[in-house]
Amino acid sequence: MSRIFRLTASAGAAAFLLASCGATGLDPDLRGWMPGALNTADAAARAAPRPQPDSRGIINFPNYQVVVAQSGDTPATIANRLGLNAARLAQHNALPASAPLAAGQVLVLPQRVGGTAGTGGATGGAVTDPFAGQPARNRGTATPTPAASPAPATSASPAQHTVVAGETAWSVARKYNVSVQDLAVWNGLPVSMTLRVGQRLVIPVAGQKAPDVAAVTTLPGSGSPTPRPPSAAEPLPSEKTTPAAEPGPKAPTTDLGATRTAASSAGRFQMPVSGSIIRVYEKGKNDGIDISATAGTAVKAAGRGTVAAVTKDTAGAPIVVVRHDGNLMTVYTGLDGLDVAKGDSVSAGQSIGKAGRGGFVHFEVRQGFDSVDPEKYIN
Repeated sequence: MSRIFRLTASAGAAAFLLASCGATGLDPDLRGWMPGALNTADAAARAAPRPQPDSRGIINFPNYQVVVAQSGDTPATIANRLGLNAARLAQHNALPASAPLAAGQVLVLPQRVGGTAGTGGATGGAVTDPFAGQPARNRGTATPTPAASPAPATSASPAQHTVVAGETAWSVARKYNVSVQDLAVWNGLPVSMTLRVGQRLVIPVAGQKAPDVAAVTTLPGSGSPTPRPPSAAEPLPSEKTTPAAEPGPKAPTTDLGATRTAASSAGRFQMPVSGSIIRVYEKGKNDGIDISATAGTAVKAAGRGTVAAVTKDTAGAPIVVVRHDGNLMTVYTGLDGLDVAKGDSVSAGQSIGKAGRGGFVHFEVRQGFDSVDPEKYIN
């Protein structure tokens, strides 16, 4: 029992560390794992400020519109104010119609609305009365006071991104080469930078650096200087191509017998869920791998064994430990609901529970007390 307690305590600590990444604003993707010098410092310097909304909270872009929530707003109150269908607006932004919104939070409109506020209701449209909103006129006045014109659309249309399971604000910012701070400002994200699956994000539009006046100013009539092509600063690399008629290189031969591990002698483990590995094993920092998984996905036993322990981490999420032959154990965290209990015998592929709402399942393989790289033991 002391061995199991020490193992489950270690798994709980690892799960708590993973859970704290999103709450404290740390980057769970770890830039050090990415190849090359990846950073967004240049994008942050060039980011343009988000356009100011009009009196209704709407920002116009050439291809779509967004609305900035006010304090106390919900998708239903915004839809009523703009004359949109509340259910459609909420579904378009992966939210319940009654969900409370923080001041500054951005919702993407499913359709364009006119230049004046709607009359309200579930399916109402924009007011088309040409005299709506005009002040009273004195008798004899010939020309009515024109209504305020709608705010013009910005010249650039920012891209939209729909969040999928396993993504973070940092990974989305790196994907589009923008700073995470600009992404948060443009979308009204909370301090914790939390995202929800299906959320629509507006990607900030890159601005322009201030030009060098001394470099671009020319005398009258002299014309503008010709830009210097990139090849003038550095010659193009010499490339040696191989004719298509020549055969390609032979595939390297692999000695499977020399690469078999202790687990492969009785059959390799299988993946507990079908998903991509979003965080790899690192001894002493991440004693397993994180696999992306949608909430409610069945989490399966990696191999035949016996449930040695069932416990919970500090956040109350279940942890399952399965003992296998060869002094091996597998640990599963990030669950929400269990299908097994301590002492149950499980077969490979048997469901042991469901994936939680965190967007991933944490999976460990241990040789006795020591953690090992799970990718060396799974198919």
